[in-house]
Amino acid sequence: MPAHSDPFADARNNVGLLNVDCDGEIVPLMLRLNDVRKTAKNWKTFSSDMAPMCVLHSEAHVRSVRQLPLEIDPPDHTDYRALVQPLFDRPKNDPAYQESIRVLIDEMVMTAVEQGEVEAVRGFALPLQSRALTRLLNMPEAEADVWMRWGVHVFRERDDGATDGYLVETYTGEQFRRAEQTPGEDFFSYLNQVEFRGRKLTFEEKQGFANITFAGGRDTIINTVSSIFAYLGDHPEALAFLREDESRITTACEEFVRYVSPLTAIARVCPHATKLLDQQDVPAGNRIALCWPSANRDETMFEHPDDVVLDRSPNPHVGFGFGPHNCLGAPHARLIIRSLLKALCDRVESIELLNAIPKYDTESSFTRQTGYESVHVKIRK
Repeated sequence: MPAHSDPFADARNNVGLLNVDCDGEIVPLMLRLNDVRKTAKNWKTFSSDMAPMCVLHSEAHVRSVRQLPLEIDPPDHTDYRALVQPLFDRPKNDPAYQESIRVLIDEMVMTAVEQGEVEAVRGFALPLQSRALTRLLNMPEAEADVWMRWGVHVFRERDDGATDGYLVETYTGEQFRRAEQTPGEDFFSYLNQVEFRGRKLTFEEKQGFANITFAGGRDTIINTVSSIFAYLGDHPEALAFLREDESRITTACEEFVRYVSPLTAIARVCPHATKLLDQQDVPAGNRIALCWPSANRDETMFEHPDDVVLDRSPNPHVGFGFGPHNCLGAPHARLIIRSLLKALCDRVESIELLNAIPKYDTESSFTRQTGYESVHVKIRK
């Protein structure tokens, strides 16, 4: 895999902050691991109550709902999250679910082996993410065909040519109405039936849960999975190294999440004026952002941070966030990545990288690679 450079190193080592111009708003990024972790836990000073501004650029043109439980603070956040925690903990607690994901991935890897070549972004990672999501949400696998047409990112980079910014809300609204007519065991039926503090969820609240479910774990999983193919194709010794000790599959999963860090930043708003790192004043109502990829390359915390170390341990990365808002979908993502690595170790002799076109996130103060536009690999039994 061509190396993902670290565009934050100089600012991280010198001042620990980097200012980014986001549509005329200057947003300081927190860059060091310990600073990011402390800030992520301090929701009273750095609030998440700012829909739809949780990312650097407003998403008002593509969604009208507050994403739950992401864009709200404790104690409401705690109670909202508790409603859906059992659903998102299934990858940890349900052996039948775990087996269904392993079978899905094993079949997809075997198909790739039979074909001999695969394009790993839209040809493998996108179908994998969509089909695995049907299992998490207890939806018919045929729905994955609908979701795949949305492309790599539901709010941008769509493959279906749609211009409707609220495509996801339209789809999820239809699903909630369908579940009212014919209730089942799926995600939409569950949210129709569950109660929050003694009452049913409002339609907007249900849409908020659905919005983050479809948007939050999509491009992040796709970018990580396709980056794994690129890395293994560029490092032919890596599969043999993983086969030598199965415990390395677990450490490699965490290392790929750390190294790729597919989400560049998540924003917070300051309800009261504050000072960052005793050096930069932030007026009340202004935003700051937590820069996960910079924190995950912090030289004071990670030895050889710019290298993929498949057996890195300990690995205190924040690739799934940190604090009260850590990623709900992390168990699902970990199960997918570990199952993929295991299937590749078991079913594939070697992977050869044929071509890879990087994908970049460009802002006023940095350009960083988030994954790939395309990755073509040759797979041998």
